[in-house]
Amino acid sequence: MTGGAANILEEISSKTRERIAVRRREIPLSEVRAQAEDACAHGDDEGCGGKSFIKALRKQGMSYICEVKKASPSKGIIAEHFPYLDIARRYEEAGASAISCLTEPFYFQGSDKYLKEITSEVAIPVLRKDFTVDEYMIYEAKLLGASAVLLICSILGSEQLNEYLALTESLGMDALVEAHDADEVDTAVKAGAHIIGVNNRDLKTFEIDMHNSINLRNLAPDSVIFVSESGIRTKEDIKILYDNRVDAVLIGETLMRSENKKEALERLNGGPLAAGHESGKRGEQR
Repeated sequence: MTGGAANILEEISSKTRERIAVRRREIPLSEVRAQAEDACAHGDDEGCGGKSFIKALRKQGMSYICEVKKASPSKGIIAEHFPYLDIARRYEEAGASAISCLTEPFYFQGSDKYLKEITSEVAIPVLRKDFTVDEYMIYEAKLLGASAVLLICSILGSEQLNEYLALTESLGMDALVEAHDADEVDTAVKAGAHIIGVNNRDLKTFEIDMHNSINLRNLAPDSVIFVSESGIRTKEDIKILYDNRVDAVLIGETLMRSENKKEALERLNGGPLAAGHESGKRGEQR
């Protein structure tokens, strides 16, 4: 990391643009688009959408998006030993609603290979966790088997966010739209985001404040699935978030550092996870 904490998001985004420019030269956009559209047209019995990310989050109680992550800019290497397929299987067995898989290679040591193999191995939906700066990456996500992509308001203009949301939905995927402040939540809502995630980590200082999620929840309609991300470590954290109408949590480091994923999730949840099914979020139909 060379640009300092204050510029980390900008730095990663720039590096991602360079990475995708190389990909575009190797396999043209037109080819990747055609392959993704063909995959959508010839989907399985569930249709183009395949495994639905948003449906998986519409379950009784708190929904858990469990992350497969080897490293991060703030923590360095989190998992020297990284049996990513086994980790994904353990999450599924533990009752996770969905999996988040890092594919950003330079700062998080992620890989498209991890995503492709995990989506082929588990029955629950998988989010491609990357810094989407080009439509090319959305077509890639479809081909890699992802059920959802991450769209970060801080690195996308309003017009681009609208375009990427529409493209994602046209390919039968969902988007987790990440916001960091009130203005970005407003942008996400106006763009028609169905899932909004708030990062509790200040990307300028790397400090964690869960009240960021709690304060911003009131700015999004109840119909939006609201996700809290980063720094969630205890069942008390989960209770506070759920009591403040947060629907789902995305947890990485806490689970990655736990030997027994099932026990760790049950500790966070205060007991066994509820079986997944649609609706039932505080009695609402969504």
